[in-house]
Amino acid sequence: MQKKIVALPKLNNLTPSMESTALKLMEEAGELAQAIGKLRGMSGEKCTIDEREVLALITRELLDVAQTAVSMMFVLEEHYHVSIEKALDEHINKLIRKGYLVPESE
Repeated sequence: MQKKIVALPKLNNLTPSMESTALKLMEEAGELAQAIGKLRGMSGEKCTIDEREVLALITRELLDVAQTAVSMMFVLEEHYHVSIEKALDEHINKLIRKGYLVPESE
């Protein structure tokens, strides 16, 4: 199974809650959508930014989304005693059941 592994830090100068982190996640997802919309000219304005610059912006916004999602994982683990490792196993099994992921032969 091909994986993209990204290790992002726990932000140690914030005191996020589940609610504040969920709102931040939506904000960051909106910024990602806005960046993608610019590349596609979906904002109604003519894209005057070089495609490489737009792709760099999309990448930065995607990493902001990922960082915020990781921050929420820390909140869930520390404040609600959720096992992200167990949830990840369940998530992968769900992907297999739905046919989105074909397990590799052993």
